[in-house]
Amino acid sequence: MEFKQGDRVRIEKNGTVYEGKVMPSMEGHITIKMNSGYNAGFFTDNVKITLLESNGENTNGGLNGGKESKMVEENIPKPGKKLPKVAILSTGGTIASKIDYRTGAVTSQFTADDILAAIPELREIADFKGRVISSILSENMDSESWQNLARAVVEEIEAGADGVIVTHGTDTMMYTAAALSFMIETPVPIVLVGSQRSADRPSSDNAMNAICAALVAVSDIAEVSVVMHGTTSDNFCEIHRGTKVRKMHTSRRDAFKSINSLPIGIVDYDTREITTFIDYIKPGERPLKFKPGMEPKCALIKFTPGSGPEILDHYIDRGYRGLVLEGTGLGHVSTKWIPKIRKATDAKMPVIITSQCLNGRICDRVYDTGRDMLKAGAIEGEDTLPETALVKLMWVLGQTDEFDEAIEMLSEDLSGEITKCCFK
Repeated sequence: MEFKQGDRVRIEKNGTVYEGKVMPSMEGHITIKMNSGYNAGFFTDNVKITLLESNGENTNGGLNGGKESKMVEENIPKPGKKLPKVAILSTGGTIASKIDYRTGAVTSQFTADDILAAIPELREIADFKGRVISSILSENMDSESWQNLARAVVEEIEAGADGVIVTHGTDTMMYTAAALSFMIETPVPIVLVGSQRSADRPSSDNAMNAICAALVAVSDIAEVSVVMHGTTSDNFCEIHRGTKVRKMHTSRRDAFKSINSLPIGIVDYDTREITTFIDYIKPGERPLKFKPGMEPKCALIKFTPGSGPEILDHYIDRGYRGLVLEGTGLGHVSTKWIPKIRKATDAKMPVIITSQCLNGRICDRVYDTGRDMLKAGAIEGEDTLPETALVKLMWVLGQTDEFDEAIEMLSEDLSGEITKCCFK
């Protein structure tokens, strides 16, 4: 029989039956996406394959015993009805990756158009335009990358996009989400999405995450958000505010969680419906504003018991512009660090205090150490996540060279990073 990508097939092996849609596969293999959401791969020369539903004309390849088979990329026609215009900006990461069978490692190779070809259901949601901004793993992102990406997002909005999707590696996606949140006041949805497992690995989450992201991109949530699996099952995705989200697990599909806030909402994968939980900005409530500028010479320092204060000298003496300290509990460091905090602020370096606890709000007015830190010029980060505080500091120092103005901006809630009520 003949098969191609998108066909629905039944595979029988050793008395067990598997059904699903054919996915991109290497020669001599067939990979299918099953109803459970898991992928299954087989050698084609030792299974029985029955075509259940064809996804168009098969123009290349066959399946005859151990003969070579080739998969065919499809030209997916655009829908006839008028749909919202959504731009997909690809930066790389696992959602745009596949296995390099030479090394066995995951490599970023897919473009935005490859994602559309691999997930044809997307074409039912919007009229998509694909654009590759970079093809890197997310640990290679930096402040220059954030600004280049932000410019591309703004260009697409100015060109008439009703929403923008950014495909991104998950490891540093929270940093990029925060950077876009501070740089862009958006009148349309800007959605970051990734996957924990590549398309040709078992239990890939790329298709569901992409479809849910597309639904948010055509919704009335005119904010920067991150859309990822809400549970380990394929039932819903969560919509996280870009300044309140954190990756909390190395490999689980539901690794991303909103911290010190409920998610903006969820996307039901079966019904395609969005349910919201908190207030959010809607289209038309604000015009497009783009404020680029990032100061890269900022640092996030984690305090640990016994660590010497000379680490602050390292950054002060090398001309860093600002520091975020990740303190203990309510936001504390050793009393030995306080003179160095004063040295930094005397040198016109803002110092923001956050907490390693993540959940909850810091308060440096309870104990003497905290009060002394404030007297030394430290700024309370409230319930801002340490990573978000770092990006905020970089952005603020990219906007102004005035120390007092920077302190005032860093103390304000600029993009939902500070919750107005306390969480205990």
